[in-house]
Amino acid sequence: MGTKTTRGAHPAIAAVLAGAVLVGCGSEGSTGSGAGSTVSGTVTVFAAASLTEVFTELGQRFEAANPGVDVVFGFAGSSALAQQITQGAPADVFTSAAEKNMQQVRDSGEVTAEPVALVRNRLEIAVPRGNPGGVTGLPDFAEPGNTIALCAEQVPCGAAAATVFRAAGITPSPDTREQDVKAALTKVTLGEVDAALVYRTDVLSAGEKVEGIDFPESAAAVNDYPIAPLAEAPNPATATAFVAFVTSEQAEPVFTAAGFDLP
Repeated sequence: MGTKTTRGAHPAIAAVLAGAVLVGCGSEGSTGSGAGSTVSGTVTVFAAASLTEVFTELGQRFEAANPGVDVVFGFAGSSALAQQITQGAPADVFTSAAEKNMQQVRDSGEVTAEPVALVRNRLEIAVPRGNPGGVTGLPDFAEPGNTIALCAEQVPCGAAAATVFRAAGITPSPDTREQDVKAALTKVTLGEVDAALVYRTDVLSAGEKVEGIDFPESAAAVNDYPIAPLAEAPNPATATAFVAFVTSEQAEPVFTAAGFDLP
């Protein structure tokens, strides 16, 4: 069985995983929320787009540790995923790139367990390889001659961008607003914009296609990523096991190799 996703993994993550012994799920697949519960079947994980590469790799490892399990991912902007869950989309686990979107799901009664802090992330300026626009920092996002991509403000990467621009006293002039961070990154990798604000993990995942520029105001908007099994999970035992798997100490090197900070 293969983990269902649409994007590949970053080589640095794969290298860490190749040498890591990740946590298993007990003898004969026994784990989960109660005595005798088993880890099996399909588990559907809704996760922030910025987790695409690292969760894809961890999902494959989870499947390998639990024969008979099939991990299916839905990667998108956290606000879109939260809306889908509150409207009844069947999923087992939700991981948001911001606490606000997890709270939205909790307020609707879709999460009854206390969410666990998974990782932290911060923004970085991404420019095409060679930096043809000559971008050096946040002030360039206000220059009318530059072509700029930002995330829509309702998604976590867009909300974080708004925070750092306020901290810097800058009013940006974006040419496009994207619905998730991967879409903003794609604008950079295709050379369609001079710069975008994305997570530093996305800069790493893009490899040589982009260059990253750090800026001090990024410290004003560090995003925490909560994860929780959903109250109406079709596969609650495997949902609980997956959350335990990705929050284990053995998974930590995978996240740090991808550029995430630990909580």
